[in-house]
Amino acid sequence: MPDDRPKMGPSTRSVHGGEPRIKAASAITNPIFQTSTFVFENLAEIQAFAASRNAGAPSRFEYGRYGNPTEQAATAKLVALEGGEDGILFASGMAAATVTLLGLLSAGDHMVITDEAYKKTREFAIKDLKRFGIACTVVPPDDYDAMAAAIRPNTKVFFTETPTNPRLWIIDLPRVAAFKQDHPDLVVVVDSTFGTPINIQPLALGADVALHSVTKYLGGHNDVLGGAIVGSKDVIGRIRPMHQTLGTIMDAHCAYLLIRGLKTLAIRVARHNENAQRVAEFLEAQERVTRVYYPGLASHPQHDLAARQMTGFGGVVSFDVGASQEDTFRFIEALKIPYLGPSLGGVESLVYHPASLTFDRYTPEERAAIGITDTLVRLAIGIEDADDLIADLDQALGQV
Repeated sequence: MPDDRPKMGPSTRSVHGGEPRIKAASAITNPIFQTSTFVFENLAEIQAFAASRNAGAPSRFEYGRYGNPTEQAATAKLVALEGGEDGILFASGMAAATVTLLGLLSAGDHMVITDEAYKKTREFAIKDLKRFGIACTVVPPDDYDAMAAAIRPNTKVFFTETPTNPRLWIIDLPRVAAFKQDHPDLVVVVDSTFGTPINIQPLALGADVALHSVTKYLGGHNDVLGGAIVGSKDVIGRIRPMHQTLGTIMDAHCAYLLIRGLKTLAIRVARHNENAQRVAEFLEAQERVTRVYYPGLASHPQHDLAARQMTGFGGVVSFDVGASQEDTFRFIEALKIPYLGPSLGGVESLVYHPASLTFDRYTPEERAAIGITDTLVRLAIGIEDADDLIADLDQALGQV
């Protein structure tokens, strides 16, 4: 393989990125190191290791909570895909978000988060961090004047998500990154779960941390629970001690499954993009569908922005169907191919009614304020044949 990694295409980086040419026992795949402890031959080896660790460059593995060769291999591959310098894997996407914030913030600090960031992340930032003396301001995802005005002298983190869930709003990342010119201590964290490293590169657009729920597209087969962050060595180094203390490590078997998922990421995302574009165009033409949210459509208010900073528009299509919740329920339950479930990013299509589960504790007024209607449907497109998905949607719309 060529040494000039930046010139490698997305599929080549998915397969080979971050991997040594010759692996343990000359295996073509990275082995699963199913061990909690790594032993030493003698005390001299322990002393040498301790010296290397204290110098900030551990020479070997010590204990599973501090790293594992399989986990390290998965991290290296994701770092190569994101174009970063360092990264950390976590036991879940929420572990990635919460540990990142705890690692970057202290009592007396302030953060800004855009509305429509993942619900649990937003709640953690607003409610839980308050208990530790950390303040949070929520700003609209499209009001850059409000974003700028929200940043204080003690603001240390700007947290955003693009595309957003479930209305697929697009954040202008270079514009957000420009806030750092007047606030050099600001760290911009981008939840790029919906975007994937194939469709958008937050670090190249000025972000400091790209965050993922690897449960979604990166794993890709609905069989992995995990999270990840990628960024510079300096920023990731500030977060790692909190990660090691809290013990939110990804286990070796999940890391192996993540490596396997990442190797097909580029070709899967290409299929997700293609299917979602066709489905969105079909839905937009249907009288029984009142609105479609998909950045690949020219009708999306931020289509031009999405086209500038993304190479694909993703596999999630949200839309309002029918005139009532009853219409919407009839449509959802008439579908034959998508499973009814709250996740996304796997090879199987999933359909979901946000108002019934994720936002069920919100009042109708609170849901309306963030665009969550009783007729909103989120469809996470899988890699099935687009013609079959469209035919299924067509017959289900007949029930509305």
